[in-house]
Amino acid sequence: MDASKTSSTDNRRVDVQRISDRELVVTRMFDAPARLVFEAWTKPELFRQWWAPTSVGMTFLACEMDVRTGGTYRLVFGHPCSEEPAAFHGRYLEVIPNAKVVWTNEESGEPGAITTVTFEEQDGQTRVVMHDLHPSKEALDEAMASGSTSCTEEQFAQLNDLLDSSMAASG
Repeated sequence: MDASKTSSTDNRRVDVQRISDRELVVTRMFDAPARLVFEAWTKPELFRQWWAPTSVGMTFLACEMDVRTGGTYRLVFGHPCSEEPAAFHGRYLEVIPNAKVVWTNEESGEPGAITTVTFEEQDGQTRVVMHDLHPSKEALDEAMASGSTSCTEEQFAQLNDLLDSSMAASG
């Protein structure tokens, strides 16, 4: 099954590719320096402004992030269709300021995906590559079937809006 998808949002290409049975990779360029893009991924007050896709109707109830190698995170979301909040948590395996963040996804009680995000600055722009390595082909198949992998384009558009407003405020 070819899960490759490319679309255009704010004149920026979002490239989503299933590169193996267990791996999904999303790539996009942002018109901001790596430092600002990295901060949007690692500062809770910024992260909660863009991570939850607006179209899904989820809201952040809690966002705890100790972004350092060995640190942990816990994200809690509310949704109008559910009385129970949804919590996501894991550990940061590697954090290199302005360059890389690697974390675990541990909410299911079973081994979850490992997410690696890299930030590569090129002439004032930043190429973000988000790589999810799932524990099995079935785990990635299930994530794709549930729709949990389909919101990245909207999330990245929201991140782009946040970065645009940050750049405008500082410029």
